[in-house]
Amino acid sequence: MEEQEKIYDVVVIGAGPGGMTAALYASRSNLKTLVLERGVPGGELINTAEVENYPGFDSIMGPELADKMYKSSMRFGAEHAYGDVKRIVVDGEYRLVQTNKKSFRTKSVVIATGSYHRKLNVPGEDQYNGRGVSYCAVCDGAFFRNKQLAVIGGGDSAVEEGTYLTQFADVNIVHRRDELRAQKILQDRAFKNERVSFTWDNVVEEINGDDKKVTGVTLRNVETGEVTTKAVDGVFIYVGILPQTDAFLDLGITDQEGWVVTNELMETSVPGIFAVGDVRQKTLRQVTTAVGDGGEAGNRVFHYVEEWNERTEQVVVEN
Repeated sequence: MEEQEKIYDVVVIGAGPGGMTAALYASRSNLKTLVLERGVPGGELINTAEVENYPGFDSIMGPELADKMYKSSMRFGAEHAYGDVKRIVVDGEYRLVQTNKKSFRTKSVVIATGSYHRKLNVPGEDQYNGRGVSYCAVCDGAFFRNKQLAVIGGGDSAVEEGTYLTQFADVNIVHRRDELRAQKILQDRAFKNERVSFTWDNVVEEINGDDKKVTGVTLRNVETGEVTTKAVDGVFIYVGILPQTDAFLDLGITDQEGWVVTNELMETSVPGIFAVGDVRQKTLRQVTTAVGDGGEAGNRVFHYVEEWNERTEQVVVEN
């Protein structure tokens, strides 16, 4: 006798703050819930040094908050599996979530795949990735004790992570403009920190190195065109983010830049497919907004599944 295919009420793709909150709400409502994640649960929290703007904690390290969220999201029976989702297929009333190894049949889907760091796309960036080039201060900062670092960018991430790195090294923040875009509180901390310096109006032309590691960066002044070389031991890059939506582009639910478009109920234009967190088209991408999205989606999924059950039962009776 063949084993009957398992059908989920909801499959949550991604275990960042938004995905974990959606799973918490859905499983607490007694929905059969599966969370698919291709890496360590926590999303960008894993790569965040210190979180100071999440209610309930004056300050907490990102990985610690991620661990607390994960344990909370699993306590009502949600399942967790590792998988790299390649596609969502609309199959009548069902949605098929296809990974690199298998498919999962479900009544609804919550996309919570988040975003990833934009690259500079300059010579040396890929060559020295992991050998002096990094996108994660928490992951790699300790490898650069008493070294010289360049942090590229001028937004919140660049300034906050650059300041974090000063516990290990001297930091020079390189920004293409003549002023920072980060929140004022973050700017003030950086300006007061004696281990932080600034290079204004410059962009990276090349990341230099020897056969083992990074040795410096070549910079170009956007105002004068002057090209200079700065000796550094590491380059941390924070120049924006892009959505993790390649697997969903054929659904027609994204804007021109790839961000998923939803309404305030986290519904996309495809019934039964929702999206939360940093992957959405939105203005503020923070842990708090992702959690809010996840709560809204988890609640709406419950009502959607109830309507789904009523609809399909009625079809069976009529047949």
